[in-house]
Amino acid sequence: MSLGHQKIGIKKLISYLQMDISHLLKPKGKKLRLIKQAKLIQLMGNLLNSGFNLGEVINFLSLSKLVEKEFTLKMKEGLASGQALSELLESLSFSKNVVTQLALVEVHGNLSGTMQLVELHLKKQLKVKNKLVEVATYPILLLIFLVGIMWGLKNYLLPQLNSGSNFATLLINHLPLVFFSFGAFIFLLTALSVTLLKRKSAIMNFTFLVKLPLVHSFIRLYLTAYFAREWGNLIAQGVELRQIINLMKKQKSRIFSEVGKNLDLELNAGRSFEQAVSKLALFLPELSLMIEYGAIKDKLGLELSLYADECWEQFFTKIDRLMQLIQPLVFIFVALMIILLYAAMLLPIYSNMGSGI
Repeated sequence: MSLGHQKIGIKKLISYLQMDISHLLKPKGKKLRLIKQAKLIQLMGNLLNSGFNLGEVINFLSLSKLVEKEFTLKMKEGLASGQALSELLESLSFSKNVVTQLALVEVHGNLSGTMQLVELHLKKQLKVKNKLVEVATYPILLLIFLVGIMWGLKNYLLPQLNSGSNFATLLINHLPLVFFSFGAFIFLLTALSVTLLKRKSAIMNFTFLVKLPLVHSFIRLYLTAYFAREWGNLIAQGVELRQIINLMKKQKSRIFSEVGKNLDLELNAGRSFEQAVSKLALFLPELSLMIEYGAIKDKLGLELSLYADECWEQFFTKIDRLMQLIQPLVFIFVALMIILLYAAMLLPIYSNMGSGI
């Protein structure tokens, strides 16, 4: 091979690597923060209910500067290409659950009610997130501070003390390593779990999760409330069951789509709607009973909507109670760590003082 060909090959390789690296380093699109998502939904709902069309709403948003110019430009481009409201919000990285709810609005037409519910749940989600940050931030900072102190004791205090191998010395020597090893183990376990779950169907994943003792009640309540509300809205607007299932199968939410396919198979096998729902371990047993009860009274849409409201209330009440339980437990753990730290500092000193007498 000639030198000229080698140079051309090297140039191609360099340009390819540069292109690949630049692609990897290209920043991902910004995501609208949760608090701004809630405000955006609230404002859009109010404007749409006041008679504004979607184009006018987007123009108003660009003037109000509630959201960054980047997001309003995305919405204008999407609207120009014929995208619906749900698709516009998907381009702003709204969750698949929100996108699914707004996609269903395009069928059942209850835009005002759905926008209010989405806003309410985004605000509750924000409240839970803020509470989690509040519960976790101070103890985590304390733990980092304590580990830093122990690292300093290990490197500066212990070499000056001839303290042997008592409990305090072992604690100072190994606790920082144990702390970081435990953190790395949790991180790797979480990453592995997420990777494995992505390879399986959403129904299989949630069926596994509802068997776990600590989280099963939260997951069942959430899924029951979520599906009951969407079914209730659609049925109340006169959408037929077969049409609802076909809509579910087309949605972007994996769990919503897969449940739709599962129900389709069950109905084709000759089972009733409540029988098909009762076979899914994802939901509370009461859901199938509510479906049967609502069908008998010929008020299935209303009954499901009321039941969904009750389930949502229970779900967020459980979350609040969990937060109230976690915080004191975390502080008890931190208090024990502080006591151990004092023991680790003082025991070697007293041990040396005793040996010197």
